[in-house]
Amino acid sequence: MEALALFSFTASDAAEISFQKGDIIKVTEMEDDSGWVTAEIQGKRGYVPQSYISLLPHPWFAGRVTRLEAEERLRWQDPGVFLLRESESAPGEFSISLSYGDRVEHFRVLEGGGRYCIWEETFPSLNRLVEFYRAHSIAVDKVICLRDPPSSPQLASQSGCNPYPNPYQGSSQESLLSAGLYSPPPHPDRGSSQHLLEPAARKRRLAHALCDYTPPQTAHLHFLQGDIIDLLDCSGSMAWRGRCRGRVGIFPPEYVQPLQH
Repeated sequence: MEALALFSFTASDAAEISFQKGDIIKVTEMEDDSGWVTAEIQGKRGYVPQSYISLLPHPWFAGRVTRLEAEERLRWQDPGVFLLRESESAPGEFSISLSYGDRVEHFRVLEGGGRYCIWEETFPSLNRLVEFYRAHSIAVDKVICLRDPPSSPQLASQSGCNPYPNPYQGSSQESLLSAGLYSPPPHPDRGSSQHLLEPAARKRRLAHALCDYTPPQTAHLHFLQGDIIDLLDCSGSMAWRGRCRGRVGIFPPEYVQPLQH
């Protein structure tokens, strides 16, 4: 997956990689609650702090959903409707689940040398792979190209009467950053003898999404009604920061209801 660098980062360890604000970073592996992701920048692979980047939003990226959950989502969808998910049998790898109309098929995405492939064609990122198979058949037994699911009239009607107005409407990501709503987080620690930082011993704060929140800004956290959000920073009155579906970003607190422990 591709991500946008929200802040510049200077590596303090040989296993980390530096980047500049605005760089597009290729994320190759994510781990929940680690604070770090494995990424690739200009052919160099290493760790980058998850809180410094924002995954570019794509409706087809489902994060960590199981094979069964993917089949339930895609069952009886039109042929070609798909989602890309993190493989449950091979952590750090990805699979494409695809509707054939009468069934759901799964394609393992192979990775090697920073290139991704399903068949012979190789691509520098998952985004490029997806775009290629939108115009070329991903199936070999019939012609099926990847396509997004049709928009749901029910969801559209719900968003039309959304009782929670978007306080950031008309604001750009740059204006949010300059306004100080989202300041650079502290440099997270990473154990030198560990593959990734072990989760901190803390009580997780969770929230329940009251309705969909899908703004165009990449610095924002996109979520759907009913999603469970891991609250990372609730100190601001205008914007909170949280994690949902493998992404980290900011969102208006009016859209969620914190869960009591």
